[in-house]
Amino acid sequence: MIRQIREDIRGVFARDPAARNSWDVMTLYPGLHAVWMHRIANKLWRIRLKWLARLLSNIARWFTGIEIHPGATIGKRFFIDHGTGVVIGETAEIGDDCTLYHGVTLGGTTWNAGKRHPTLGDRVVIGAGAKILGPITLGDDSKVGSNSVVVKSVAAGDTVVGIPAHVVKETNDHHEHKRRLGELIGFEAYGASENAYDPVAQVISSLLRHSRAMDLQVRCLHQALEKAGIDARRTVIPSIETSDFLKDEESPSSYVI
Repeated sequence: MIRQIREDIRGVFARDPAARNSWDVMTLYPGLHAVWMHRIANKLWRIRLKWLARLLSNIARWFTGIEIHPGATIGKRFFIDHGTGVVIGETAEIGDDCTLYHGVTLGGTTWNAGKRHPTLGDRVVIGAGAKILGPITLGDDSKVGSNSVVVKSVAAGDTVVGIPAHVVKETNDHHEHKRRLGELIGFEAYGASENAYDPVAQVISSLLRHSRAMDLQVRCLHQALEKAGIDARRTVIPSIETSDFLKDEESPSSYVI
């Protein structure tokens, strides 16, 4: 037990630059208090003292604002940063060196008994407010961005963001557009990046690219008709400003066709 406490404290120093000293960490970090009380509650749960285990779990929730079902399985050096609003379900399984920020839910999607909560591999990081739902698996070293909703399994090393969550960074990803998007967004535990992933903006951006390409193609066809001596009716096409969406391309002006 003492060895586990020491490992937990070292884990906090490795992942929280605000940690000043061991005394502060032991006395002022509710995430650690919740984990330590859970370990006791989990032992009671395993020896079938389930009412007592749930009572201890409730006491921990009153004091820390973190709800961990005593049946959940938690690995070594688990760190909950800030902690308020974290909910971990009964059949959740968490590997070693995982990190959760405040507001995270490891929840179920069914009322049926059995495995219904997520499984996290080692070194998984889940950003503030994210919801991981159902008996899915998050592979080792995967990351979930702030406020994302994950309902499908995530491969080891991948980063997912959005509602529903989409992969923005893959291990050994050879797709150029995903690689650039991953470098642009990175991983923001609090979702504070000005480049936060927006699926709607991505769709609009793609439509604007398509529209611009079609306009250029039509103009080329019109020029070809003129060279062939074929008279074609001219139509003024309103301009589409893409500067707000495509920073790496010039906005097209109005085309006269």
